[in-house]
Parts: sequence; C-alpha cells; structure tokens
Amino acid sequence: MDFLLSGGAACGACVFTNPLEVVKTRMQLQGELRSRGSYQVHYRNVFHAFYTIGKVEGLAGLQRGLAPGLVYQFVMNGIRLGSYSLIESSGYIYTDGRVSTFKTTLAGAAAGVAGGVTGSPLYLVKTHLQSQATSSIAVGHQYQHRGMVHAIAAICREHGFMGLWRGSFAAVPRTSVGSAAQLSSFSAIKELVVDLKVFSKDSLMVSLSAGMVASVVVVFAMTPFDVVSTRLYNQPVDHLGKGQLYRGYVDCFSKTMRKEGLTGLYKGLGASYFRLGPHTVLSLFFWEELRKLYQNHSSPGRGQAREIDTSR
Repeated sequence: MDFLLSGGAACGACVFTNPLEVVKTRMQLQGELRSRGSYQVHYRNVFHAFYTIGKVEGLAGLQRGLAPGLVYQFVMNGIRLGSYSLIESSGYIYTDGRVSTFKTTLAGAAAGVAGGVTGSPLYLVKTHLQSQATSSIAVGHQYQHRGMVHAIAAICREHGFMGLWRGSFAAVPRTSVGSAAQLSSFSAIKELVVDLKVFSKDSLMVSLSAGMVASVVVVFAMTPFDVVSTRLYNQPVDHLGKGQLYRGYVDCFSKTMRKEGLTGLYKGLGASYFRLGPHTVLSLFFWEELRKLYQNHSSPGRGQAREIDTSR
C-alpha cells in the first residue's frame, strides 16, 4: 500500500506540472554544446517558453509526454517514496528519537537510485516525446515517435529490449542526489516545524511548509545532474545504440562545462524550479496526506502500530 499511495501522489502532481517539464526539457536542450550568442534563442525564459509552445503547438504541445510521464511518476516515485516510507516506519532514520540527517540522506539516495533505474525506460521515452517540436521552435535532436507505445516499440526493434535502459546510468546521480536532498530536508523541516510549534502536528501546513523548503533545496542540488541526464537521454545514437554526442556521463558534464560554462549546467533553472517546486510540494503533500488517510481508515491494530513507528 505504501508503494501504491506514493505512486498515486506523484501522478496527481504530474498532471499539473507536466507542461513545466516540457518547458524545462526544451530549455535544457537549447543551444546544446554551443557558446552563448552562436545559436537562435527560441525560449528566452520560462514564461516566454510557455507562451511560445502554447502559441505554436497549443495545449497538446504543453502536455507532450504526459502518458509516459504519468507511468514514470507512478513507477519511479512509487518505488522511491514507498521504499523511503518503509525505511522511515522501521525507525532506521532516527537516532535517539530524532531524525538523523545522515541516515535520511542515505535512505533517500538509496530509494532514489532504486526508483530511477527502474523507471529509466519511461524517462527515456518521456524525454524523447517532450523534446519533439514543430520545426520552427525545435531544439536538440528530434526523434519521430508517434506516442509512448510507438516509441517503446521503435527502441526495442532497433536496439533490443535492453535499449530501453540506454542512459539509465544517468539516472543514478540525478535521482540519488535529488531524492537525498528532497527527503532529508523534508523530514528535517517537518520535525523542526513541529518542535517549534509553528503548526500543530496534524496540520496540513506541516507537510506543505516542509515541501516548500525541500523544493528549493532539491532544485539547486539536482539541476546540473538533470541537464546532463536530459542530454544523454535525448542524444542521437548509432545503430549499436552508442551516443553520437557524448561517450558517457563525465564526457557530457565536461563538454557542457567547456562549451557553455557553469551556466550551461544550470540551463532551465527557472523552469526547473517552477516544475520541481510545485511537483515537490504537491507530491510530498499528497504522499503525506494519503498515508495519514490510509492509517486512519486501516484496522485499529495496524494503524496504531504504524503511528508508534513513525512518531519516534
């Protein structure tokens, strides 16, 4: 049930934030391996990108990749948050009754890797579909998938079943850093808010305020890894599935730094926050409230046991 509740919470957030994911993906691919001023800027900032995509491609353009996005969120966050929930309820993240920053960071990273690698094929397809655009505003390599099922079939036909996990190694640093930053800060801020009596323990504002702080932390920590991940997933490949732009994670990181500078690794930072910020707040809020709802409506014995575990 922990896994189902976690996946459902992430899907609820995805419906609202997918247009910002499209914007973020395209801004991260814009001017790829090109120095500033040497390429046409289709998207000047997150608001201009949102307006441009909406004007040229309509609502369908802003919701590209929604289907694989929903499945990815359900699988990845179902495993990630579900695993973390089990670790939390076991009492592992606590030391002497207090939340341990080291243990929550470690648990969050481990849960993130498990979810990221498992959901990697769907992230690959989602990235391909979200980067596809009308030629007048296209950036990055353009795949010609007609939808999620067609994309999966095309990749399997050309590169075999394991071709779906191309670039999955890029998911490890991205999801481990992002998950560790998000979940450790979320757990710590929740405890701090309750200790300072800012809100009562059962108030909706506890999870909302903790989610807001966690969203800022995760965006700054995760964006460079997210840019590299997006580019590795979207790069063109040869008939053997070998990337034609980057040899691997370190190569992509170094080439981006060399050609575009540090700002290249933070491309789409605004879009990342407008997407990850609400997504983090909404997914963590839905996750926390769904868990409370389930505990309140589960059998008295089980609900009592879970309450004892999670209140250490």
